[in-house]
Amino acid sequence: MPLQDHFRPPLSARRHWHAFHNSWATYLSSDLNRQLPPGYFAEANFPFPIEIDVGSPTTVWTPPAPRLTIPISLVTDTVEVLIFNSEGGPTLAGAVELVSPANKDRPAHRDAFLSKCIAYFQQAVGLVVVDVVTERTANLHAELLARLAPASAAQSSTELYAAAYRMVARSEQQSLDVWHETLAIGRPLPTMPLWLRGGLCLAVELEATYERTCSEQRVPLNGA
Repeated sequence: MPLQDHFRPPLSARRHWHAFHNSWATYLSSDLNRQLPPGYFAEANFPFPIEIDVGSPTTVWTPPAPRLTIPISLVTDTVEVLIFNSEGGPTLAGAVELVSPANKDRPAHRDAFLSKCIAYFQQAVGLVVVDVVTERTANLHAELLARLAPASAAQSSTELYAAAYRMVARSEQQSLDVWHETLAIGRPLPTMPLWLRGGLCLAVELEATYERTCSEQRVPLNGA
């Protein structure tokens, strides 16, 4: 099934993109669980907003007022699939991130997303990023390469893409392997490699899971 534009009319007026993304993440996790060996599991993750506790304090000690309060930007509208190794307690081994408009809409949000990706790399967690957002033109993959290796950034200037990343050590040198595929409205989606921490590689079947999501959500072809 060709990729449709879920962020512009006519389809955006008929379906909610966030509901589609949530369902897509669920079917991606189901497909990955089918491939995973015993001891691993994948689950879709849609974090709840941070809640502020305004109830009465129960502590008997009142701490002093903070010396400094700094506004920060966190990753918002997270839609992801997380893969865990359950041996010895769940340990994150891989992640699939579906980019949202909020991830791209301002420098602070983009920086928060890039920092999250780099935190995955530092833990040797395999990562796949999928960006089908048409209403924002920022390219998070290009910005990530610009931060890690400026000379590589010019190779990835397309608006829509899927990218996969794997941390490896070769000859005592830490390196980041990168796979990149250009996406386009009206074209099929690729299969991406997801390298889990520990060396296991899974096929992220974007086309098959996208087609299933469209079917299950009754998304009309070409937004008609």
